[in-house]
Amino acid sequence: MFTRIVRVIGWTSIGLGLFLLGFLFHQLFVTTFFAQRANVALEAEAVEYFQEAEITQVAYTPSISVNPPEPGTSVDLGGPTGPEQVAGGPDEPKFLFVEGQPSRGQPFAIITIPKIDSLKDGWTIVEGVARSQLKTGAGHYPTTPLPGQPGNSSIAGHRTTYGAPFYDLDVLDAGDTIEVETALGVSIYEVRETVIVRPTEIWVTQDRPGAWLTLTTCNPRFSSSQRLVVFAEMVSGPNYETIYG
Repeated sequence: MFTRIVRVIGWTSIGLGLFLLGFLFHQLFVTTFFAQRANVALEAEAVEYFQEAEITQVAYTPSISVNPPEPGTSVDLGGPTGPEQVAGGPDEPKFLFVEGQPSRGQPFAIITIPKIDSLKDGWTIVEGVARSQLKTGAGHYPTTPLPGQPGNSSIAGHRTTYGAPFYDLDVLDAGDTIEVETALGVSIYEVRETVIVRPTEIWVTQDRPGAWLTLTTCNPRFSSSQRLVVFAEMVSGPNYETIYG
């Protein structure tokens, strides 16, 4: 009787171990394989979206004055309360190029980071950060501006599953460039700072003066106990002169 119990426990342990190994393999390799294949099709959809999206011009008067960023400048991001704001603004309104808000799940942008091998050729960004949308690897927070617009456009990406587009996000240093193509054209951002925060620190996606791109992913790899956050500021793009001119 005792021998039979030990045998059952042993086979159960082996079965559970194989199940866990299979689950791990699926999460790390199978989801990535399908996400990478899907990204090829999504990129084609994004390019088609670029051609069909309606672009308009709207009057733009910033609530604060913003000086053009200097290459390689270190910027005080202001911590949880956000950056300090300066009163004032131009006397005459300028005009922004604006595209419509994409629907949830719509591939609408392509992010390229030359320093990261897996992103040298670009990765498609979809609208939304729900679980179903992040299965493609990366998604845009709908509550933040679109890339290329003033404010703080924020994008979340997986680090170890579903294509893991942000796997090497930690290699970025101040001064590295990030390119985002949308229906407006290509906007180029320069990394200002990388920080590690708790998952509850939502201040990282709050609005800020100028035009920013914030990338968020899990940290450390294979864990979701923290968030790795990269802040980058626009240095070129269709709306650059309007925002910083």
